[in-house]
Amino acid sequence: MRQLIIDEAPDKKGLIKISGDNFHYLRQVLRVKCGSMVNVRLKNGELFQTTVAKISDESKKIVLQLCNGFSSDEKVNAKNVTRGVQSQNIEKEVEQNIEYTLLQFLPRAQKFELIVRQATECGIKNIVPVIGEYSEKSSIASMSQNKTERMERIVKEARQQSGSPIQTVLQPLTSLEAAIENFSKNSLCLVLYERTEFSENLFEVLKKNISSSQLKNDSCRKICIAVGCEGGISPDEISVLREKGLFHSIHFAVNILRCETASLYGIAAIQSAVSEILAGGKNV
Repeated sequence: MRQLIIDEAPDKKGLIKISGDNFHYLRQVLRVKCGSMVNVRLKNGELFQTTVAKISDESKKIVLQLCNGFSSDEKVNAKNVTRGVQSQNIEKEVEQNIEYTLLQFLPRAQKFELIVRQATECGIKNIVPVIGEYSEKSSIASMSQNKTERMERIVKEARQQSGSPIQTVLQPLTSLEAAIENFSKNSLCLVLYERTEFSENLFEVLKKNISSSQLKNDSCRKICIAVGCEGGISPDEISVLREKGLFHSIHFAVNILRCETASLYGIAAIQSAVSEILAGGKNV
């Protein structure tokens, strides 16, 4: 389900005035016309369904009209310009009340942008870039510069494209020790490792720590996933993660994956396994 993310709620008349980049997104990407229906989400996660009431290509402005009585649980009209998974199906994932954090050892800038985009589409709440032993100095210097606006735009575009209700946050670049201190507490922590040393079975770790009845326990509401950069994660860093951060080392017996592929593969595998366990699946 594609969506438009805005800062301000509809006015008292139920109108939303669109201009700037949001006008371009609706007109050039979604190609809306008068009468088209558009799902609009506020930054706090609230979802509205609207109708395009007016378009002015000269002034580059669009007026959206809030549909009366719409809620995210209602069925989206088949003529809606959005496509993909519908809103009510996406919201069910949020109801599981699991917050995902990605600790990403910093790769090259272009690859990191792709990882941020894909992690946002997957519904990751926090993306934490970590300075790793194998992180290149040029990548660290690039992240240290002011790229906030560009990264925020990447996150917003990914949320609009995917329809994610999760307000993904890209955290500041940090050291491994600081990341562990800030994001591993009260979390089920997993590190994806290309070697088999210290490896544990993913399904056994998840089943032991997560179940529908255990979701009431705060320690089971957060899952932290650590993924290496080019060159992977060093043995010393694995030791730090396992000893200080209490991370479970997970090894996937697959082909050698690029870091941007490994992040997406790992997130998808873990989220799928968690969903099966919460649903009481017999295949895990």
